Amino acid sequence: MSKEADFLKVFQKYMPEAAVDYCFQLWKSQPFNFLISKERQSKLGDFRYRRDRKLQTISINHNLNPYQFLITYLHEVAHLKAFIQYGYQIAPHGVEWKRTFQDLMFPILQKPVFPKDVHHALLRHMANPKASTGADLFLSKVVKAYDLNKDENQLLLAEVRVGDSFLLKGRKFKKEAVRRTRVLCEELTSGRKYLISAHAEVSKIQ
Repeated sequence: MSKEADFLKVFQKYMPEAAVDYCFQLWKSQPFNFLISKERQSKLGDFRYRRDRKLQTISINHNLNPYQFLITYLHEVAHLKAFIQYGYQIAPHGVEWKRTFQDLMFPILQKPVFPKDVHHALLRHMANPKASTGADLFLSKVVKAYDLNKDENQLLLAEVRVGDSFLLKGRKFKKEAVRRTRVLCEELTSGRKYLISAHAEVSKIQ
């Protein structure tokens, strides 16, 4: 099987069908290494520009629903294209990235790719894209509603009130302060402080 066929197969597996060809053509026009990653609590996808490498790398968590996967894919491809067009000195989520992300998302928003509630939330989000989906609580909640086998006892850390406690991977924390896309939390058994992604899925303490 050719590399192109491999990439197409991955896109067909993880993305909404109506977006597959568009996303595949984006890869063909500006190739990059594409990795499907294990779940990461701190991020949904990743792109880091390496000047010493001709072929850059994008990775996306394997457990995202198709709509979140697509949004994350375009978010990371926007990083790649912005750095190539404007240079590596630009801010990661500055004006250049926002403009590129908007340009990449526009054709998708003209097609029946997303459910109506996700489409509406995305239109709001794309007016001034944030550094992550998790930083936009409205969009994040709408998209996560389409997760398979969703645990009703789970919620986003962003939804937990400051001062309340929650469980993350069996460890008990208290939410202390919000710092942009991350949240300062105290592990109650050790007293240690951690910065945790606002879109991390946590469990209510019954």
